[in-house]
Amino acid sequence: MVLTEITHKPLENLPMDDSRTDDGAELIFHGRVRDEEEGEKIIGLDYEHYPEMAESELQKLGEETAERFDIHDLFCRHRVGRIAVGEASLRVVIWSRHRKEALQAMDWFIVELKKRVPIWKWGVTADGRRFPSHCRHE
Repeated sequence: MVLTEITHKPLENLPMDDSRTDDGAELIFHGRVRDEEEGEKIIGLDYEHYPEMAESELQKLGEETAERFDIHDLFCRHRVGRIAVGEASLRVVIWSRHRKEALQAMDWFIVELKKRVPIWKWGVTADGRRFPSHCRHE
């Protein structure tokens, strides 16, 4: 099963599921806003998105990840809007029989999310200035 969501609300932790006796790996990723972006101190990030396309592409990406890797389920929540330093912007959980598949799937999913899903981020300084933030990592 693949469930994805884009929300303006603060992200709650994704639930752990101790009843999953066939899954040896439950990999959880929490992406947080750092206090520096593009070499500048910031107070937060503004995430903007193209709602219909972003939601559709995120779900499609989750399903593609589940087909590509030997995982059982993937849940993802991505927050948009103003997110303060220290707060979570992304939560992902992947369940699989073994850790190797979960780790590979998680890495691929996040790299592809940054490439393909139309969500853009802007650094916000203490004086209110906004500047584009570019993802340069894979």
